[in-house]
Amino acid sequence: MSELASAGQLRMSFLRVALVTVPLILFLGILSGALAGSGFGNPWFASLAKPAAMPPGWVFPVAWTLLYILIGFALAMIVWARGASGRGIAIGLFLVQFALNLAWSPVFFAGHKIGAAFAIILLMIVVTIAAILSFARIRSRAALLMLPYLVWLCFAAYLNHAIEVLNPNAETLAPAAGSTQVQL
Repeated sequence: MSELASAGQLRMSFLRVALVTVPLILFLGILSGALAGSGFGNPWFASLAKPAAMPPGWVFPVAWTLLYILIGFALAMIVWARGASGRGIAIGLFLVQFALNLAWSPVFFAGHKIGAAFAIILLMIVVTIAAILSFARIRSRAALLMLPYLVWLCFAAYLNHAIEVLNPNAETLAPAAGSTQVQL
């Protein structure tokens, strides 16, 4: 058996990897947001002043779903690139930025720590840039799939900062009565 894998076998191998990474990234992202009570349904968040550039509430779940799918495929491409130089570092950087991503919603929405959330998102942007550069050395398409995510992170950082500026006492606001907010 000294034959190389056929194109069909390679596609199936990639699909098996993607069938794990894409749903896992999507599930963890949605779970983090749901556990933190993220979004416009959060009474504390609903009471905050928002910048004029704040999109309507429905945009966020749609955007995050698409972005999680894209970065899940990007990760699958890198995981699938067995033997590629720098693959371990690229996967490590991805996991660090994704852990920061998962931490952001609980810090912002449940903990009401807007400044800490801003620091997290800035660090997330830096690590995401490093992950994209690492991905580009292995699979340029994987790096390209990460670019919309990076753009959205930059926009989210702007929104995070603008909300902090517009609401200097936001961390001291109590959630509305009947809220199930968790204090971190």
